[in-house]
Amino acid sequence: MTGRGEAEPEIAAYLAFFRAAEALKDTLRSGHTARGRPESTAEHTWRLCLMALTLEDALPDVDVGRLLRLLILHDLGEAIGGDIPAPEQGTDKTADERADFLRLLAPLPDAGRARLLALWDEYNAVATPEARLAKGLDRLETVLQHTQGANPPDFDYEFNLDYGRTHTDAHPLIAALRAPVDAETERLARLRGRR
Repeated sequence: MTGRGEAEPEIAAYLAFFRAAEALKDTLRSGHTARGRPESTAEHTWRLCLMALTLEDALPDVDVGRLLRLLILHDLGEAIGGDIPAPEQGTDKTADERADFLRLLAPLPDAGRARLLALWDEYNAVATPEARLAKGLDRLETVLQHTQGANPPDFDYEFNLDYGRTHTDAHPLIAALRAPVDAETERLARLRGRR
């Protein structure tokens, strides 16, 4: 260990990464909390992880530890580039977010950087059971938040009825959880005169 106040290079690298990742706490999403405050991406990620942990007993064929790792990392690139609301997302969102994620990972030692990037890529490839479930939970949490949040008067509930349907329908438990959320979304759309 070096003298007081001087961190070893690896310790400094970890701290640089942790400090940069803190920006996710201030990265705002299009959703709002029940009290009307814009939701942060970090708050979205927290509830996703809580959902996965809570559903663990109902997911016997899923590595919940791996699922949690995917969920924790899936939106981390937004700490640099910000969140793009789903209706406004273009085709290169994933490429841009990956570049931001790589920039965020830059201070880390090679092995740690490679491990985290592999998890991020796994989530986006949606090729493993954990990645498919992570995508489904991500979409479910989003539409759930939109039914709870104090959204602006022009909020488009109609969009949520189809948003992420492929991912939420890929797992029977997520599809079952989504059904009452969709019913609430339809009710809110009718109240706003959009259905």
